[in-house]
Amino acid sequence: MSITSDEVNFLVYRYLQESGFSHSAFTFGIESHISQSNINGTLVPPAALISILQKGLQYVEAEISINEDGTVFDGRPIESLSLIDAVMPDVVQTRQQAFREKLAQQQATGSTVPPGAQQNVAKNGEGTVNGEENGSHAMNNHTEAMDVDGDVEIPASKATVLRGHESEVFICAWNPVSDLLASGSGDSTARIWNLNEKSSSGSTQLVLRHCIREGGQDVPSNKDVTSLDWNSDGTLLATGSYDGFARIWTKDGNLAGTLGQHKGPIFALKWNKKGNCILSAGVDKTTIIWDAHTGEAKQQFPFHSAPALDVDWQNNTTFASCSTDMCIHVCRLGSDRPLKTFQGLRSRPTASGCVSVIPFTNFFYND
Repeated sequence: MSITSDEVNFLVYRYLQESGFSHSAFTFGIESHISQSNINGTLVPPAALISILQKGLQYVEAEISINEDGTVFDGRPIESLSLIDAVMPDVVQTRQQAFREKLAQQQATGSTVPPGAQQNVAKNGEGTVNGEENGSHAMNNHTEAMDVDGDVEIPASKATVLRGHESEVFICAWNPVSDLLASGSGDSTARIWNLNEKSSSGSTQLVLRHCIREGGQDVPSNKDVTSLDWNSDGTLLATGSYDGFARIWTKDGNLAGTLGQHKGPIFALKWNKKGNCILSAGVDKTTIIWDAHTGEAKQQFPFHSAPALDVDWQNNTTFASCSTDMCIHVCRLGSDRPLKTFQGLRSRPTASGCVSVIPFTNFFYND
């Protein structure tokens, strides 16, 4: 048996992602250098950490149920182990002794359930909100019931399930012109789904494989695709990946360009309305405006003191960015300093939906 710190860190990182702790996952991934590990995340099933912890608990419970001579106790443990109990010193010995005494008591009385236990449970239930008497009294204190919208069930016939990704799906975006849906996943691919075309296996899909150059050939990056955005006329899709590259794709699934200047994962990217520039934010604490036609970086903005998490355009040259440094900078192409900085956030922004600019405001001096 072998366990490496990289393996443990990766399982913790995936657990944070799957549990919705996006910011914590990004921070932990940076500090533990997840992006530099050789683990192929597409092969790791969802809930892997929980699964291995459950198996560990089952092993400890099995230890409790076995005598020193190797014989197995009949029955079940007195109560299920919690995860914390399982890591406490001497837990197996103390639980095993309690289990032995409980079984001896049951054998002496000839009953598996002590007399009156059912009555005690019912009696104790009366003293709680879930008990019949006090529970009813607690509910009757409310003279008027609150209006609650009923559940609306969507029939399966009206739902379309898009299957194909081999790992968790982080983000999706509708094409603004046609019935195309783009999605980004932990399987190091983005996909374009055509909802108007059907095949025997469902809606047709274009697989956009994110590869890097190694040894003179293209190989899968094995890194998450965490951000994507369509341009305003729906002809091009931009994607950002944990491998540090942004990519531009045609709606037909062809790679049109690769944008590489970030030194680490890309957390967000957005097209401007004109469609000539792409804005990206990365773990390297910078934001970059890219020329969408040439793929060159027009300007890099190194104003944040911590990873930049999200960006949004105010117009074709002015944008806002937010970061784990609890600051929001408003910047403009061609300016060597922020136009405005907002400070004073009491908690760090989350990794998605962090910042949005009202498009019709004049506050930032429209072009």
